[in-house]
Amino acid sequence: MLLLMLMIIIILSVAGLCLGSFVNALVWRLHAQANFSGKKKPSRTQRAQLSIATGRSICPHCKHQLAARDLIPVLSWLSLKGKCRYCHEPISPQYPTVEIATALLFIVSYICWPASLTGAQISIFGLWLLILVGFMALVIYDLRWQLLPNRIIYPLAAVAAALACINVAVADRPAKALLGLIFAVAIGGGVFYVLFQVSEGKWIGGGDVRLGWLLGLVAGTPERSLLLIFLAALLGSLLSIPLLITKRLKRNSKVPFGPFLILAAVVVQLFGASILQWYQRTFIQF
Repeated sequence: MLLLMLMIIIILSVAGLCLGSFVNALVWRLHAQANFSGKKKPSRTQRAQLSIATGRSICPHCKHQLAARDLIPVLSWLSLKGKCRYCHEPISPQYPTVEIATALLFIVSYICWPASLTGAQISIFGLWLLILVGFMALVIYDLRWQLLPNRIIYPLAAVAAALACINVAVADRPAKALLGLIFAVAIGGGVFYVLFQVSEGKWIGGGDVRLGWLLGLVAGTPERSLLLIFLAALLGSLLSIPLLITKRLKRNSKVPFGPFLILAAVVVQLFGASILQWYQRTFIQF
């Protein structure tokens, strides 16, 4: 049993590193494609380079096509001492960081998965790993450019909807589970939609509203959806308040909220049931 777990962890580690590398390429290409919006059309060569499906990896500085030896997650960056092999320009530490973070999320998800990985749970876990890849892409994009692109959110919502459908189908009371899912989505997106409308987009962006609907699908129940929002607000406050006190952050500074929502979603998916049970035992006693 222990050997099997070790093998699964190794497989997940390799898969996480490779998919983390894919996240880096995806984010860079999506942003590069967006830069052509409203400008002259890209050339055939540029379209080929920026294609998500068929484009080959290139150096963002010199645009040299990278060889296979340049694309080994983490190890290539370390062996090149963080510089391009061809132009010697620095390569952002974002690349190995994202690769390692994705692998760690895969491993932690496996170790802390709240249900036995048998039957339908295997499919749910597989879909969750795909969602994590999308989450990583959204986090990086939001941190760098304060945007949550629809080209990531909409496909990710489809995966989240598939996960939600399986959860409803395998529930002891599917009708009740479906009703709970509807309320979870309404809460997840509804809260941010109200904030967006009231503030006219000053407090929260439209991308956060769409992310809220998506996270409602992932949360699955109204209790988990509310917990997700609470945790995201708590995490955001824990970061922002010290920065405001030390004046490293101004009152009118924009802080991307997407990463906090996504981190909260991961916590709720893996530990939400335990947190809610603890809350009920501690504060709701009859």
